[in-house]
Amino acid sequence: MTTYADAPVANRNSARKSRSRWFAQVGWRHVVGVLAVAFSLFPILFVISAALNPLGTLSSTELLPTGASLENFSNLFRKTAFAHWFLNSLLLAGVASFASIFLSSLAAYAFSRMRFAGRRVGLLALLLIQMFPQFLAIVAIFLIFTTITDLYPAIGFNTPWGLFLLYMGGALGANTWLMKGFFDTLPKELDESATMDGASHAQVFFRIMLPLVAPILAVTGLLAFIGSINEFIIANVFLTNTESKTLAVGMFGLVAGERNNNFGMFAAGTLLTAIPTVLVFQLLQRYIVSGLTAGAVKG
Repeated sequence: MTTYADAPVANRNSARKSRSRWFAQVGWRHVVGVLAVAFSLFPILFVISAALNPLGTLSSTELLPTGASLENFSNLFRKTAFAHWFLNSLLLAGVASFASIFLSSLAAYAFSRMRFAGRRVGLLALLLIQMFPQFLAIVAIFLIFTTITDLYPAIGFNTPWGLFLLYMGGALGANTWLMKGFFDTLPKELDESATMDGASHAQVFFRIMLPLVAPILAVTGLLAFIGSINEFIIANVFLTNTESKTLAVGMFGLVAGERNNNFGMFAAGTLLTAIPTVLVFQLLQRYIVSGLTAGAVKG
């Protein structure tokens, strides 16, 4: 028989069991989430601390800075060609991603809606070619561009347009497959009815298909932009002049020889480099979310 004196003990046991049950069902997820957030924030906090470190060296950088200064940012613009690198990367990434989306959407529409000889072979060829990185052909490409630079300097070495042509060589492939899968989900009655009303293939593509596949355009555009602005290997080979470099190549030069002394400027440049990617993601976020939740076919 339970007495009034045993009631507090029973309540404590019940509360303890309730907490144990909550932790087993939900609480451990909070612990994992907190650890994941801490793991993700650690490098960001360290980079911010290094960028604000008045001494600007790696050896003097701490997770929680003892002082704060914007000297690293001013030195970055004063002592390096960071402004040129930034503009070159924005121009190259913007044009390359737009051209990549345009070419991939045209190819995906053709492979999805049209039947022609070599269609299956072409799709498989795009997939197989993407299995081999572009850098495998760097020697052949270098020899080709050596001749192009002599004949057409405007699209040769140390020019953004020459590097743009290189990026366009790998623009198709994964993006085309992604878009084709999205085009396949659209009912063919849409373009068939438009064709019966007298619309051409171009009108069907631009006025009917493209608005419906806006979510996958946003995804592929974001991936193409990130890939172009972060590309380093090919850009490092073809861009040698200081003012023609991109952000990846120029930033690497800061820490290639004097990693300790220039780490503050490198961290400051890293923070500024992340701004375009974050802005592009924020602009395209609603299209990505709508594609994941609502789909492409509107009732």
